Amino acid sequence: MEPVGSPLTATYAHPRSTPTKFLPAISAMASSYKGRFPYCPLPQSSSLPWMPSTYDRPAAISPTLAPFSKSSQGMAASKKLPLIADRTTFITRYTPEDWHRANLTNYRVSETCQHNAERLRVDTSRMIQDKYQQTEKTQRESTKNLGVRVNDIGFWKSELCRELGEMIGETNALTDMKTRLERALAETEAPLQVAQECLLQREKRMGIDLVHDDVEKQLFTEVDVIRSCQERMQRCLDKAKAQLASNRVAQHELERDLANKRAAHRIDDKCHHLRNTSHGISYYRGVERVDAMISVPESWAKFTDGNILRSQSERAASAKLRDTTRNLLEVTANEMRCQFNRVNVAFTSRIAETADAKSKIQTHLAKTLREIFQMEMSIEAIQKAMRDQGPPFKVAQTRLDERTRRPNMELCRDTAQLRLVNEVHEINETVQSLQQRLRDTKDALQMLAHAKSLLQHDLAVKANSLFIDQEKCMGMRKTFPSTARLLGSV
Repeated sequence: MEPVGSPLTATYAHPRSTPTKFLPAISAMASSYKGRFPYCPLPQSSSLPWMPSTYDRPAAISPTLAPFSKSSQGMAASKKLPLIADRTTFITRYTPEDWHRANLTNYRVSETCQHNAERLRVDTSRMIQDKYQQTEKTQRESTKNLGVRVNDIGFWKSELCRELGEMIGETNALTDMKTRLERALAETEAPLQVAQECLLQREKRMGIDLVHDDVEKQLFTEVDVIRSCQERMQRCLDKAKAQLASNRVAQHELERDLANKRAAHRIDDKCHHLRNTSHGISYYRGVERVDAMISVPESWAKFTDGNILRSQSERAASAKLRDTTRNLLEVTANEMRCQFNRVNVAFTSRIAETADAKSKIQTHLAKTLREIFQMEMSIEAIQKAMRDQGPPFKVAQTRLDERTRRPNMELCRDTAQLRLVNEVHEINETVQSLQQRLRDTKDALQMLAHAKSLLQHDLAVKANSLFIDQEKCMGMRKTFPSTARLLGSV
């Protein structure tokens, strides 16, 4: 079987015998065939299974007739014809034997040509049938291969569609989680400002109440906890943004590959359904020599499989990040709420301690005031007692003075004189003791007044501390973001 497009060579024909010298040239008969059949030009393609030169090759031989003198060489002298120049009359050129021999030769040549032509026709018919069957078989195989290719493209197209749908769903889920994380991060600002404002307000405490107590420690801890939660949430938010970018890249690759698959599926499906009777088929010269292919089936399938695997990897990372973000939101919300409750408990305890201290100060202040009143009454009593010693003292001294005017021997140091002197001394001692007691009482009164001042100042300090802790700080801490807000759900 000869390849398509190669010239047919009659390898079965016998070698052409040397034509006789008696027949006219075959080329002389060529003009008799001209104009019998219409001229139908065929497309100039190297893929046609025939070439005109193949069929013209037998006619290329031009037999010629040699002179009779040459063909008669070797004949007996008796059989040779006399030369024309030696004859006075016209004679024939050939003998009957030559005529019969030429006819037999022509018959044999004709039979040989007929036999060869018949064999050529049979072989040609068989070759046409074989080539037709081969063409049909090749077309069926091409159609089958195109069908397999369409199925392969359809399979990968469905895989890409499924993966693309899952990737879009995962990207939307991650976007929602990122939105929740952003809302939760924004909700942490209010508790942080409240904690910082509480610390700022508590700096306004006075005196001894400006103490680094458990409330202040818990407030600092709360600020640290909230900032730590914010940092972790911000890092998770950055990861979510980066993962979203990776998801979109993978999604773009899937969409581009899917668009290419759809275009290829449409083209190959059209090619698969093309038939010999279909419209739109035509010759495209040299198209079989165009090789614009950039992949083979293995690399083609590997490319799509790589896109799907990359998308699956990104989806797995995205799902893991969503779980991590969800757990982070729950942990941070729990940490902030627990610390908020601990701060409130510390505030409640400190307010109770301050209120108790204030109550005790008020009790002591009341006692001090009462004692001051008693001391003032005592001072007045001492002063009255001192005033009451004045008339007796005057009487005694007047008596002594009057008795100094007794004459001569009447100036006797008698019992009355001694008693009067003792009375004056006693009154002096009484007045001095009262004066000393008055000074002591006044000193005690001063101490009580100082204590009252300290108690009043301390009472004002405690009242200020109570106002800051109970009214300002706890007033700001009455509300805290709900769990749903801290989780970013609302």
